Amino acid sequence: MNDIVLFAGTTEGRLLCEALRGKNVTLHVSVATEYGEELIEEAENIKVRHGRKNTEEIAAMIRETGAVLVIDATHPYAAEATKSLQSACEETGTRYLRVLRAEDHENTENCVFADDTNAAVNYLNSTDGNILLTVGSKELPLYTAVSDFKSRVFARILPMAPAVEAAASLGFSGKNLICMQGPFTEELNIAMMRMLDIRYLVTKDTGAPGGFSDKIRAAAACGAKAVVIRRPLSEDGVSVDECLKLLSGQFGFQYHRKKEITILGLGAGNRGSMTEEAVNACENAELIVGAKRITDSLQSFGKPSANAVLSKEIESIIRESSARRIVVAMSGDSGFYSGTKSLLPLISDLEPVILPGISSLQYLSAKTGISWDDALLVSAHGRHCNYVLKVRNHKKVIALVGGEDGAKKFISDLCEYGLSDVTVTVAENLSYENERLTRGTAEGLREKEFDSLSILLIENPRAQLYTSHGRDDEDFIRTEVPMTKQEVRSVTLSKLKLRPGDICWDVGAGTGSVSIEMAECCEDGVVYAIEQKEDACRLIEENMRHLGVPNVTVVFGKAPESLLDLPAPDRVFIGGSSGSLLEIISAALSKNPSCRIVLNTVTVETFSEAFEAIEKMKLQNVEIISINVSRARKLGRYHLMTAQNPVSILSFEGGGNGDE
Repeated sequence: MNDIVLFAGTTEGRLLCEALRGKNVTLHVSVATEYGEELIEEAENIKVRHGRKNTEEIAAMIRETGAVLVIDATHPYAAEATKSLQSACEETGTRYLRVLRAEDHENTENCVFADDTNAAVNYLNSTDGNILLTVGSKELPLYTAVSDFKSRVFARILPMAPAVEAAASLGFSGKNLICMQGPFTEELNIAMMRMLDIRYLVTKDTGAPGGFSDKIRAAAACGAKAVVIRRPLSEDGVSVDECLKLLSGQFGFQYHRKKEITILGLGAGNRGSMTEEAVNACENAELIVGAKRITDSLQSFGKPSANAVLSKEIESIIRESSARRIVVAMSGDSGFYSGTKSLLPLISDLEPVILPGISSLQYLSAKTGISWDDALLVSAHGRHCNYVLKVRNHKKVIALVGGEDGAKKFISDLCEYGLSDVTVTVAENLSYENERLTRGTAEGLREKEFDSLSILLIENPRAQLYTSHGRDDEDFIRTEVPMTKQEVRSVTLSKLKLRPGDICWDVGAGTGSVSIEMAECCEDGVVYAIEQKEDACRLIEENMRHLGVPNVTVVFGKAPESLLDLPAPDRVFIGGSSGSLLEIISAALSKNPSCRIVLNTVTVETFSEAFEAIEKMKLQNVEIISINVSRARKLGRYHLMTAQNPVSILSFEGGGNGDE
């Protein structure tokens, strides 16, 4: 026989019913009220009845059902019910199992503890000020002993007709009788207490399901005392999870406690900026996971925490933890430069719920009154970001920054690359008491110190997105150093087929004209300008600052030796080889066998050497073109076309296997 009698009417009782639905046990559920019966859905193996029972009636129910086990999941303060259950089990020789609700003693320094209701009433009679009762309706008669109770005491009870009528008959009426169904959040408790000018809140230690922590925090926020009535019994028992494990072993069914994972955006960081959904998730959590600064900010929830930043580490904690309800807290919004993106694929089988947060950019926009719908959104926090080029090209940029000198370096780089006159708003510690917004030009803010984690709004009215390649030759600072001319440069860049995040080499960079335009096309990538002449290296750096292009790294040295320590390239331009063309191509392909290479030559010898390399290395997608450019020059009142040296442009790709 697999019959079990369950005395429920609590959160724990409902959890047990749900977990045992469809299992090979017959569950006879008893609840005290019709309302409790409505909350539990019957099933083929679950029968529900209501009505309060004494010891004899409980014993009769046990005999009637033939139950082999009685589970006591009654309220922690239902002491008489528990005693009756224990007596009935002893009388019938039936096994008794108590399911306990964990106590919640978070932040109780503002509490006064009373052993029972009479002790609480005695304490309240020594005080002045309004009182909010959150202990239910059953014990209301005892609170009529509080002096001036009809004006001082506000009773919050369930909106059930018998309870309301009984309370009214005792003298609780009008605004002093609050009929509401929970749950009650901390914010709702605070609003109610402030509206009623409550100085004392009376509660029981009902644990998380009863909203105990919310009440205690609300009382502290309102400067009120919390009067806590201790639990009437000191009991031994098991948790819901432990109970189900015992039952699965005894009755031979599979029990896998599904984890409830919530990934939430914490918002700007302060608890006050969290959404109500996020607050509720934290209140119901058994474990909160996140970076230390995040879990520290959530300590007020009084929950166990685990610190991790990397997605793999967070996944391990989730899978190894015995906690069922786990919250992973991310800063900002879960969909805006959040770790959610990398974590989600790792735990998709757990079907996590994702909750949004109020991102720092939304908060900043509200604080400044400046819209963000037309802004470029970037993050320079823990990732590569060519923010200088983005500011140069866009009228409004909002950037997340981090690191020891995050905001300061950002502003300094703007000044270094010709953007000292842009307007910068630096927002620090948004939503906290030490929140600060500083606004000025980049030059004016250059020497100021800012918090490592800040968000910047940069406004550049003269921004002009450069959408084509082939800059005018006059854009570049010129010396005697050779430069690839505009028309040839334009075709060369098109043959390179550049992408935004490419890693590029420019071998024999000269003035840096190709390097700089490659960098403008690859604004999220890096261009390595390799040059063996010192004066040319200095000229490249001058042109970088002159044109505001920071994502070029100048490498002084001769190829191929200077290529050995460079990262693998996606694209390679060879403007000068000094007789080492074969070795340069080989060095590039050894790093990335699939990279794309473009080379320019004006001599027959270099062309011959290039063709030899193409044949020997079995290079792919080979294209050879010749450009003949003529420029007009004025002669008197006529214009004559003057031919430039013809340039051969060869483009090809490796075979993808590195074989020569």
